[in-house]
Amino acid sequence: MSDEATYRPIADTETLLRRVIEVVRAARPMPLSASVMISREEVLELLDQALEHLPEELRQARWLLKEREEFLERARAEADEIISQASTRAEQMVQRQEVTRAAEARARRLVAEAEADARSVRHEVEDFCDQRLASFEITLDRVRKAVDEGRARLRPPNPEPEPVAEPPAATSEPEATFFDQDIE
Repeated sequence: MSDEATYRPIADTETLLRRVIEVVRAARPMPLSASVMISREEVLELLDQALEHLPEELRQARWLLKEREEFLERARAEADEIISQASTRAEQMVQRQEVTRAAEARARRLVAEAEADARSVRHEVEDFCDQRLASFEITLDRVRKAVDEGRARLRPPNPEPEPVAEPPAATSEPEATFFDQDIE
């Protein structure tokens, strides 16, 4: 469309709207009132012609504005939905972190308690073993004393020590007394 073709409907529409304004201004006043009398058919016909002469671009612009508003409304709804989902997701992640932190704290507490229990049990076992070993030591001491006493009873009474004889002089013949026990 050329500029002149676009300009023509706008000029025609403007002319028609100015005629409507003239009709309203030239209308006769009603007696005893601020109201005026105008020809309804004439004004409506002029307004219908003005509407018909509105440029197509104006209709398209109105349609585009309507489409824009619908698009913006859909975009707002989608944005609200995305924000809602993100908020829900963030809340879930925070809850998971809270659960994880609580679980980690509980695990650390349980490990500390288990280590304390293990130390306590180890000390109890060491004390028990020490008591049992002390008891065995006492028992072994008694058994050793009993063994020593039994061996002492089995020994012949100790006569006076005999003087040590000098060894006989070395000869080339072996002494027969050395193997006396084997001879019989």
